[in-house]
Amino acid sequence: MEIIRDLAWSPTLEQGSVVTVGEYDGVHRGHRTIISEMHRLAAERGCATAVVTFDRHPATVVRPESAPLLLCDLDHKLELLAETGVDYTLVVEFTPEQAEVPAEIFARQVLVDCLQARAVVVGADFHFGQGRRGSVQTLGAVGEEFGYQVIGLPLVKQLTGEGEVISSTSIRTALSDGDVEKAHRLLGRPFEVRGVVTPGDRRGRTIGFPTANIPTTSDLQVPSDGVYAAWYIRDDGAQYPAAVNIGARPTFYEDADRSLIEAHLIGFRGDLYGETAKVRFVRRLRSERKFDGIEALKEQLVKDVADAAKCLSE
Repeated sequence: MEIIRDLAWSPTLEQGSVVTVGEYDGVHRGHRTIISEMHRLAAERGCATAVVTFDRHPATVVRPESAPLLLCDLDHKLELLAETGVDYTLVVEFTPEQAEVPAEIFARQVLVDCLQARAVVVGADFHFGQGRRGSVQTLGAVGEEFGYQVIGLPLVKQLTGEGEVISSTSIRTALSDGDVEKAHRLLGRPFEVRGVVTPGDRRGRTIGFPTANIPTTSDLQVPSDGVYAAWYIRDDGAQYPAAVNIGARPTFYEDADRSLIEAHLIGFRGDLYGETAKVRFVRRLRSERKFDGIEALKEQLVKDVADAAKCLSE
């Protein structure tokens, strides 16, 4: 996949391209359905495939007070898009100036001038441009002038019979509820957090349960506080079962101001500091709670580790 970051630069696309546009936060099953249709059309027409996305969530610019937390950062999103086999991803820098570009001008600059679009595939609820005034109909009107077709796909629903639309919002809600299994179904993959392992206060080590402390940025969504069974993936690809605690550690601290992610790797001995960890969540084991003392906490941790190991061996 080639990444384009400059709208002034255009790849040579003799047969044109089939394009999709969106935030693509999480690159979930709904997104992948759109990308699959893009691939199908491109194969029929002998075109390249291209995704247009943004370097940040547009809401962080146009309504920062209510911008949603992200399911993945930009690097992770680009990695997930590359896995889908697209030829190009155009990353648009979403500045306050970009937010004021009318939809029709955006469509011409991006779809026509840069990517020579022959077809555009988006979800039926797609909106874009200044004030989100652009729609599938807007794309179609520009397409009639410049010769590209527009396909608006219906929203994808779960295959579980629940009838819920697959969206980044529904995945965030599942994670806020601690339902990482539902998030997995909606994403089509385990939900994952990433971060560089940093030194903590070493309390886990002193009670016999050393942990890798994995900070994340404040703009990223994480599961709700609790204990989870998860897989920990090291820089070299080695994978370990883990019991992961997310929370403020109320047994030790009365008024911690934020939740921490701490992973106890089952069967591992060694130093993890400085490596980039990937934690893939499998199941929530219990909520976080305060214990009467260290011994009660240690008894529970023994059970948590056993429960995590059992879950991950199933």
